[in-house]
Amino acid sequence: MPSPFPGMDPYLEGYLWADVHNALASKIRQLLVPLLRPRYTARLEIYLVEDTAPEGEIGILYPDVEVVLRQPELIERLPRSDAGVATTPAPLTLPVIQPVAVRIPSVEIRDTAGNRLVTSIEILSPVNKREPGLTPYRQKRQRLYGAAVNLIELDLLRRGTRLFSHPRLPDVPYLIALTRAKASAVELWPIKLQQELPTIPVPLCEPDGDVALDLDRALTEIYDEAAYELSINYGQLPPPPVFSTAELDWMQTIVSKAI
Repeated sequence: MPSPFPGMDPYLEGYLWADVHNALASKIRQLLVPLLRPRYTARLEIYLVEDTAPEGEIGILYPDVEVVLRQPELIERLPRSDAGVATTPAPLTLPVIQPVAVRIPSVEIRDTAGNRLVTSIEILSPVNKREPGLTPYRQKRQRLYGAAVNLIELDLLRRGTRLFSHPRLPDVPYLIALTRAKASAVELWPIKLQQELPTIPVPLCEPDGDVALDLDRALTEIYDEAAYELSINYGQLPPPPVFSTAELDWMQTIVSKAI
């Protein structure tokens, strides 16, 4: 069964996201390589980020853990310290949450003559959109711009800090950005929940023209190949943040038609 949503499926933003991220990067490479050869090729680049503040993702992106342990409310006997003085037991204990190693795939388009990086396609991860990972990601973006590399950013996650802020930018759940090498403006595709994902240009080196990347096709194909519907309960609410009442009503309508 295909996803009931016309574009991005918000139910994919939870614990399935790591699989979606990997599959989408591979599918983008698969779709682009026939359009790029023989002068260019697409390669997957995997970089490792340590999520040192994973608490907000527990139960959403990371597996559930017991984060709060309650002590018995009735203590028959107070323990004594080494000095023989009675102490009050702590009513709560919290586990020390260790950093989580996150593998983040991106797609790099390189020329085949010199293996030079021409365009980088970044699929944003939750760790990219909040501190302490937000600042290093912004620094990476600046390095790519300084090296005259085209940058495509796919932000298909509603939670976290949006990388672009401007009065003209509408309040939408998803955003795609293209920063061309040495350009003075960024091309943006704001995407509503009810919209299909766009077909976007992927720039190469001059004088070669852009090639087209059909993101809607990419997402549709990985959803089918991975059978994500077998792991999603559309009867429950999607992962946070919470949608508006109007959006939830619309979602309930299309989900009920698909089930």
